[in-house]
Amino acid sequence: MANEDPQSDVQYHLGLGAGDMADSVLLPGDPERLERVVEAWDDHEFVASHREYRTATGTVDDTPISVTSTGIGSPSAAIAVEELARIGADTLLRVGSCGAITPAADIGDLIISRGAVRQEGTSKEYVREDYPAVADHAVVSALVAAAEELGYDYHVGLTCSTDSFYAGQSRPGFEGFEAAGSEERIKALREAGVLNFEMEASAIMTLANLYGLRAGAVCTVFANRETGEFRTEGEGRAVEVASRAVAILAEMDAAVAAADADCWHAGLSR
Repeated sequence: MANEDPQSDVQYHLGLGAGDMADSVLLPGDPERLERVVEAWDDHEFVASHREYRTATGTVDDTPISVTSTGIGSPSAAIAVEELARIGADTLLRVGSCGAITPAADIGDLIISRGAVRQEGTSKEYVREDYPAVADHAVVSALVAAAEELGYDYHVGLTCSTDSFYAGQSRPGFEGFEAAGSEERIKALREAGVLNFEMEASAIMTLANLYGLRAGAVCTVFANRETGEFRTEGEGRAVEVASRAVAILAEMDAAVAAADADCWHAGLSR
C-alpha cells in the first residue's frame, strides 16, 4: 500500500495548500505584523490563520509575494519552513527586529545576515553542529540593493540566533538571574564580528540549505546592547527592504535565465 503524505493537500500547521502561496515568502515572527507588511505591497489577500501562523499573498512591483508569521523562535520557524517547502516555496526571507551587539549599529538601522551562529537547538536536530548556517548569495545581494535603493542605513554581517531572549542573549532574567558565562559569551561573539542577536535566522538558513531553497534575513535594530538604547523605531524598514528584494530577485532570476547561467553573478549586470 502506498505511503501517502497526509499533508499533501493542506498543511497541518499553516492551513495552506499549494495554490495559496507565492514562491517567495517573508517570515516575520509576530502575526500582528502582517498588517504592516502588506502595507508595502501593491495588493494582498489574507489566506490562512492557524495558531501563530498567519498568511497573506499578494504582489509587490508586479511580483508575486507571500508572508507567513512564524511565532517566536526556531522550533515554530522550522515548522513553517517544512510546510512552505512542501507546497512549493523556494525563497524565504526572515524579517523582524533584533538586538545589536556592535556600537556601529544605530537604532533603526538594518542588519542583513550573510550567515548565523547556530546558538539554537532546532537546527541541531537536523544536521551536525558544525554545518554552517549561510544565506543565499543572491538573496543577500538583493537585500543590499533594496536597502541602497530605499536609502536605509544597513550593515551586512553575522547574526547569532538563540533559543532564549533572556539568558541566551546574555540578558538578566527574573530577579537579576544571570546564566553562567553570559558576559564571556557576548564578549566572545562581539570579538568574533557577530553583529546582532535574534531567534530564527540560523534555523531558517540551515533548513533552506538542506532542502535546496534560498534564504536570508534582514532585521531592524530595536536595541543596542553596547549603548543601552532601546526603541521600537524603523520597524517597517526591514519589511520594505525584504519586499523590494523579492522584486529584485525576480529581475535577477530573469537575467540568469536569459544568460543560460547556473546562478546569478555580478557579471550578469554588466
